[in-house]
Amino acid sequence: MTFNDNARVGGNTAKRRGRNAAIVGGGTVGVGAIVVLLVGMFTGVDLSGLLGGGGQGQGAPAAESRIEGCDTGADANAKDDCRLAAASLNLDQYWERELDGYRPPQPIIVDGSTETACGTASNATGPFYCPPEETVYVDPTFFSVLREQYDTTAGPLAQLYVLAHEYGHHVQQITGVFDRYPNNGTGPDSNGVRAELQADCFAGAWVADLPEQVDEEGVPFMKEPTTTQLRDALDAAATVGDDNIQQQSGGGVNRESWTHGSSEQRQRWFDTGYEGGPAACDTFSVSGAEL
Repeated sequence: MTFNDNARVGGNTAKRRGRNAAIVGGGTVGVGAIVVLLVGMFTGVDLSGLLGGGGQGQGAPAAESRIEGCDTGADANAKDDCRLAAASLNLDQYWERELDGYRPPQPIIVDGSTETACGTASNATGPFYCPPEETVYVDPTFFSVLREQYDTTAGPLAQLYVLAHEYGHHVQQITGVFDRYPNNGTGPDSNGVRAELQADCFAGAWVADLPEQVDEEGVPFMKEPTTTQLRDALDAAATVGDDNIQQQSGGGVNRESWTHGSSEQRQRWFDTGYEGGPAACDTFSVSGAEL
């Protein structure tokens, strides 16, 4: 996804927090480790202990600061942290228009690791939404590690799909979805899978609207996504399907353990949102066969 170079993005509310001690990086990590990290990246579960070694370094206590050098679309195109911070402006603008009573979450760019009410945020846990804090946490170094060392694209729109998915969980939080459909275990028809597919659908709806979102001077934030960029986002959705993760980990597909949905479902619900907007994203009203 490409920002217009002259778009103004300095009004974002994202903050940086952490210890500047990345968990991932250096050395060689095998396929099994990548699967573990991908699971953590899209589930918000810290699985870094399964990797062995490379433990978290010690540093100064976590502190918050603004994202420096993140003022224009050109900055967002050049740097992952700025891209994510800038996209939070788009996401807030979109949901303020679509949802009465919307209140923005707090985006936190994690620098190494930081403690949250939902556990440790780091590049091992990957991006996640913490409902008690109404905060989205993301460590952009995870994308760069995948891109630079492990032959995984993790391109700009794929990154923003991940961010938009977590904002989708914030929408579920403030609209009471989590209260109406509490966790009822795992499985292809579980509330957890329905919530994740709805967040994918919300992400697709936002991506479709990207060219309509403008800065304070009326300059569009982003250019229309290309076919290649959309494919990259869909590939990211497929990568984190429960069936694909189970296959990559060397086991068989066990539908009863699913928490996020299959690769096909995640891509299809992203497309549903892209084509029909958030009104088409009611994954809780359809039968399990229609998910």
